[in-house]
Amino acid sequence: MPDGQVLFDHGVPHDLAMEVIRYARERDLHVQAYRNDQLLIERDRPEAHIYADHAGMEIHLVPDLGGAMGPTTPKLVIVAQPAMLETILPQVRQIWKGRLNAATSTPDYLEFTSLDSDKASAVRFVSDRAGVSREEVAAAGDGRNDVSMLEWVGLGVAVEGSPPEVVAAAHGRTIPRPGHGGIDQLAAMLMQ
Repeated sequence: MPDGQVLFDHGVPHDLAMEVIRYARERDLHVQAYRNDQLLIERDRPEAHIYADHAGMEIHLVPDLGGAMGPTTPKLVIVAQPAMLETILPQVRQIWKGRLNAATSTPDYLEFTSLDSDKASAVRFVSDRAGVSREEVAAAGDGRNDVSMLEWVGLGVAVEGSPPEVVAAAHGRTIPRPGHGGIDQLAAMLMQ
């Protein structure tokens, strides 16, 4: 909102966030948290800079994530090589099943969010506020963190090259990646 009012906030509670942080520390994985739109890290590692450069965010080095993030954090992100994340994804989903969402947003980012804070919840919130029915909402996605959104909207499409579960959530509908006509194809689907 222009006045800075928060409309939708379901952060990861501190105790669950600390479980993820301990998991990452024990495996020497880079993990980061957030507070007031600030990217928080406790070790200055190359992975933090990769994420910060991609997201256009400034890094805030803190002595301890647990103390710096406050009672909740919007999400936690483990940044690692794609092969490592593919290996640990089934494990972390099992560990936090029914307590946290765990999904890759890009091949090298594994995000942890509250069960009440996924893209489907956000799109549902916005469409309800705008008075737009679910059937009238369209979305495109390319990461595992897009699955719930693609399943919820009336027209969901996956970007070519997305993981199989993302394509499945879009009922097999795909569009080319950015710069290759995907938005034009999505617009054409909407006009049908």
